[in-house]
Amino acid sequence: MISRFGRLPLRSRLALLTAAAMAVAIAVAAISCWLITRDQLMREFDRSLMQAEVPSTLPEVIRTVGCEEERPPGLADELNTDRTTAQIVLADGSACWLQGEHTIPVTETDRAIAARGGPRTEVVHDVTSDGTEWRVRTISGGLTVNRQPAAISLARPLSEVTDPLGTLALVLTLVAGGGVLGAGAIGLGVARAGLRPVERLTHTVEHIARTEDLAVEIPVEGDDEIARLSRSFNAMTAALATSQERQQQLIADAGHELRTPLTSLRTNIELLARSEESGRELPPGQRRELLESVTAQMTELAALIGDLQELSRPDAAPDKAQLEVVALDEIAGRAVRRVRLRAPEVRIDAELAPWFVRAEPAALERAVVNLLDNAVKFSPAGSRVEVRLGRDGLLRVRDHGPGIPEAELPHVFERFWRSPSARSRPGSGLGLSIVARTVQQAGGTVELRRAGGGGTEALLRLPGAPEPPPGSLAAIRGRGPGRSA
Repeated sequence: MISRFGRLPLRSRLALLTAAAMAVAIAVAAISCWLITRDQLMREFDRSLMQAEVPSTLPEVIRTVGCEEERPPGLADELNTDRTTAQIVLADGSACWLQGEHTIPVTETDRAIAARGGPRTEVVHDVTSDGTEWRVRTISGGLTVNRQPAAISLARPLSEVTDPLGTLALVLTLVAGGGVLGAGAIGLGVARAGLRPVERLTHTVEHIARTEDLAVEIPVEGDDEIARLSRSFNAMTAALATSQERQQQLIADAGHELRTPLTSLRTNIELLARSEESGRELPPGQRRELLESVTAQMTELAALIGDLQELSRPDAAPDKAQLEVVALDEIAGRAVRRVRLRAPEVRIDAELAPWFVRAEPAALERAVVNLLDNAVKFSPAGSRVEVRLGRDGLLRVRDHGPGIPEAELPHVFERFWRSPSARSRPGSGLGLSIVARTVQQAGGTVELRRAGGGGTEALLRLPGAPEPPPGSLAAIRGRGPGRSA
């Protein structure tokens, strides 16, 4: 049953739940009304029966006239009990009808009360006669008829209460049924009106899934939950569209960047292959230059592929499991040693004060290497690059090259962007964009600016402290006050 309900459309489920809730509420109200009415009617019924008192002259009349006649004259006038049925009950179980349309069967309780005599005694009990239920009140108090102890029974049919209650139950049932049907109709209408924005959202999602058109937006009305959902969905599609656009741009830029070294590599390899096929050997100097060019182009392709792999990682913050407390001065020292091996013609001076940060070690070292590579690439032979890591956590990398024009500084961290003056130099234009993303993921900042006296200065700042936090691996290993690389 539950599984069937779960397979129903949401609109039908809402209508059924609304109808069920209304049915429960109406049923509780109807039953409460019926029970309250029944209690009130029964109290009034019992009160009217108990108020039917026997006149003080009735015992003398009974002794005078006896009970031989079918109806002793004058007794009904003395009773004056309106709709109450009355009869005299003798100790031997016989009865003398006084008033009313029916006689009431004499029970053992009535005979016991009649035979008791003595002081006034009364008891109330129910009797069924010919399918009719009666509530009987039997009273004794020194009455005798034909020299036998006697009592008077006053009775009223319970139908005076049950008939109105039956009618009320029928009316309440009809009203409850109509209320449930009305509630179902109202619930269906409310479900349709309430789910109309959800239907629009569903149609939009289906359209996007079918056409992959991320430019479609859902109209937003109001500030309710549906409006919030619509705004969130629009924000999600906008983010997806931006991501798709960036992906397409990355593919296009990567294809453009790969085309040049691949074309040059293909040309050089074709020249070497043609020389082998024709048997005409190239001059040793030209052959050596071709092989060096092929090696350089392969190295450039490998670096470009590595950069593309780095940029293909999600822009979100890295997994916390990959973060650890590392010494930025150690990472910068290793980066300096690596770049010195690649560019021995440029002098790199480094002064590194202790500074501990929480980051991904490999990515952070790659970012520092890229900063140093960028500085070395634009430094003339015999010049120097200065690397300083202060006790405030600011890493400075300064070269003495031609510098970057002010108009080009806002673009240096864009993917595949290269200065017009640097397009003849090796590189893919991805190094600084990798630096910016790595630093941003570590919670830091990086910028490039023109240095006083010429050249370019890179400023990298990461949140951290000059001492490692207690319990970290760096704290366990222990560190000196500072060093130079």
